[in-house]
Amino acid sequence: MKPSRNAFDPRTDPDVPAGMSVDLLKDLHLLTRDGQLNADARRKLKQIRHFVGLLRPALDDALTRYPAPTVVDCGAGKSYLGFLLYELVLRQADRGRLYAVEARDELAAAGAARAARYGQDRFSFVGGEIAQMGGGAGAGAGAGVELPPRLHVVTALHACDTATDDALALGISRGADHIAVVPCCQAEVARQLTMGQSELDRVDAALVRQPLHRREMGSHLTNVVRGLCLTAHGYRVTVTELVGWEHTAKNELLLAHRVHRFERESRLTLSLLLDRWKIEPALVRSLRERGLDPCAPAPPG
Repeated sequence: MKPSRNAFDPRTDPDVPAGMSVDLLKDLHLLTRDGQLNADARRKLKQIRHFVGLLRPALDDALTRYPAPTVVDCGAGKSYLGFLLYELVLRQADRGRLYAVEARDELAAAGAARAARYGQDRFSFVGGEIAQMGGGAGAGAGAGVELPPRLHVVTALHACDTATDDALALGISRGADHIAVVPCCQAEVARQLTMGQSELDRVDAALVRQPLHRREMGSHLTNVVRGLCLTAHGYRVTVTELVGWEHTAKNELLLAHRVHRFERESRLTLSLLLDRWKIEPALVRSLRERGLDPCAPAPPG
């Protein structure tokens, strides 16, 4: 049956990425059955498109330097980001491999089935917690799939709270050339500020006395610590906005490129900051457990 002459063509919508499979977007429920974008899907797709655009220099660099670069998307959820990355970058390059790490087995299984349905044979799903991706296979749908030792690009889009730290620790410990994260809720440090208020001087205590201020300060400190941990381990870090604040409140993007300069100043600053605020965020703990203490003296060279 031929479509109506007046049927809507979603490819004419500027928010639908050129070259993206319309059927896949419908399968992901980013397009309605008749090819329309509702307000929520439009907002989501705009964020992902911007993220892919900001990732493009890192992906192009990896594709230039390596014959088959490895990209890992952490805390993938339904893997909207992963499917767009594959369609818009890796499929067009005809090389490179993408892994999506997702703790919920049902989402990992659905993602793996969808990738197979659309012929994305270099897109694998690993079921399990990001923090457990030390070298063994994942669980559930990803059983038998392992992340390779060498990772080139590690991403996390709105991985919740300390899952972002797990993604950063994975990227740092595996020597990823590029790491890009857009954090989501960040509650851990705010809780630590609650417990450590009595040890703060009166000025710092005033900054976190009110719950709203404490939550905002906790988020800010968390991302400052993340940036310092990255620079302490040889990365150059850029902090910017993902999209306009009207689209999402979770909008801070940390882009890191490994340049092999282990900054002594960053390590000292981080140590002083942790001591001043009486905090030990998840990323610091995770790196210390891996023998990569970001406050320890920088390696020679």
